[in-house]
Parts: sequence; C-alpha cells; structure tokens
Amino acid sequence: MRTQFKSRCRWLRAWHGFTLVELLVVIAIIAVLAGLLLPALASAKAKSRSAQCLGNLRQWGLAFHMYADDHNDFLPRRGQGVQPLFQIDRSDDWFNALPPYLGRPSFEVLVTRSNAPTAHTASVFICPRARDSGGRYFLPYAMNMNLSPRNLPQPTRMTEVVRPSEVVALTDAPGPYASTFPSQRAYSPVPRHSARVNLLFLGGQVQSLAGSYVGCGVGDPLRADVRWLTGTASDEQAAAY
Repeated sequence: MRTQFKSRCRWLRAWHGFTLVELLVVIAIIAVLAGLLLPALASAKAKSRSAQCLGNLRQWGLAFHMYADDHNDFLPRRGQGVQPLFQIDRSDDWFNALPPYLGRPSFEVLVTRSNAPTAHTASVFICPRARDSGGRYFLPYAMNMNLSPRNLPQPTRMTEVVRPSEVVALTDAPGPYASTFPSQRAYSPVPRHSARVNLLFLGGQVQSLAGSYVGCGVGDPLRADVRWLTGTASDEQAAAY
C-alpha cells in the first residue's frame, strides 16, 4: 500500500511539474501540424471536386455522341450566344436535347417543375465548384459558342467538324450563359479549379488546362490543341465573339 502511495505522489508531482512553457510548446506543435495538414486537405478537396466536374463532362460527351447517332450526325444547337440565357423552350438546344440521353429531364422541364439545378447540388448540370453569380438561369457548363450556332440554316454535323478531338464542345462557364467563347466579356470560360478550366472536346475526351492557356477572360489564343473554330461556316462569325 505504501508503495502505491509513493507512486501516486510521484505521479502528482510530475503532473504538477507540467509548466506553462511546456503547455505552450505543445500547443505550438499542434498549430504547426494543423497548418501543414489543412492546405493538404484543401488541395485534396479541390482535386476531388475537379474530378467530379470532369466526370460530369464525360457524361455530356457520351450524350453528344448518342444524340448525333440518333439525329443523322447532327449536333444539338449551342443555345443563345452572347446574351444571357432567357429562352429555354427550344428542344434542340444542348441543355434540352442531351439530358434525356443521360436519363434526366431537360433543363426546360426542370425549370417548369421548379426543380432547376442550383449551386452545390449533385447534378450533371452543376460543377461542384460553381457559384451562382446571379442571372435568370444557372448553367455553369456552356457549349462552344462557335459550334452549331443558331444563325446557320441547319445544325452542324459531327463529321463536318475538322479535328473534333481538338475542338471544344463544353466547358466550365460563368452560369448565366448557355454558350461560351474565350473573351474579355462576361460569357468567357471560367478557370474555377485552382486557376484551371475543365473542358470536354467533341471527340469525347476531357482535360483540365490552365485558364491562361485556354484564353479565359482574354480571348482565343488559337492553340492547335484547344480549338474553338470548327472548320465549318460558323467560323466566319467567330471574330464577333
């Protein structure tokens, strides 16, 4: 019993000997470890969201090809151009034509049902990193403004596009617009993934590239591997974007 009492006394003396300086050192170590871990966690979270976005774009890529297969090789229309989206009742615009191929209602139907996709919801329409900046409708993905525009007498055929594996089909966009093009204007693609922008190419592949490489907020740098021109009649008006 006396031995146990002495051991307890030694433990109490050791506990009371834990000084304020030692406590501050422990707190400092914890703070340093937290400072090292938090950026890593934030980076992992950002990469996860970018991967989800790329997954959404892959689904849209499948839908583009299934739509073309069912419509004599024609692509859906790109919706409205430089104006914010306000007309959503045309069945051949991409946001209405493609969702049924993914087992989902068209954008028009979702709006009619008061179930339009919103920021931070799990939807193929929504990039996980997108924020709603305001506007009548919210589409954080947008189609290449120069691909199958409505001013052409008929939609563009998939086989008419020159080097489709290098032509952008769909990409991260601001939200109020149905179509996009590198520009200083508000409809330009948005590099929302740590200064990178995710793109779907007409060939079906997806890629994440630096916004500066793509020309986000600046204008089309005419890259050989990221093309907004299609080699069709639509290219004649591309300079207006």
